[in-house]
Amino acid sequence: MNGELRLDAGTVTDAAAIALEHEPVPAEQVVAGAPTTGLRVLDSTDGRIVGVWEMTPGAMRDIEADEVFIVLSGAATLEFQHPIADPIVLAPGSVVRLEAGMRTLWTVRQTLRKLYVAP
Repeated sequence: MNGELRLDAGTVTDAAAIALEHEPVPAEQVVAGAPTTGLRVLDSTDGRIVGVWEMTPGAMRDIEADEVFIVLSGAATLEFQHPIADPIVLAPGSVVRLEAGMRTLWTVRQTLRKLYVAP
């Protein structure tokens, strides 16, 4: 399958409960606390990736990829440092589109878990 990963058709994957292995956020990205992140790709076909990402409480800077995500659990604020835009408060059900190259600041108050789709 050329390294592709596929979800089984007609089955359920519980993205809210799936186990993720966490790693510390690189020191140069940490703004506050000692956040960790976990990631698991669920489906990777036709140039599209569907995955689950999680961050524990703390704050970190990031440079984004193109993606659309929906928050499954947690609470955070996402600030846009470039291009400048109003911060958004993230909660379960929030749907957000990010563009490649956006510079962001994630401040997580309660472990944040999102399901994302990237082209």
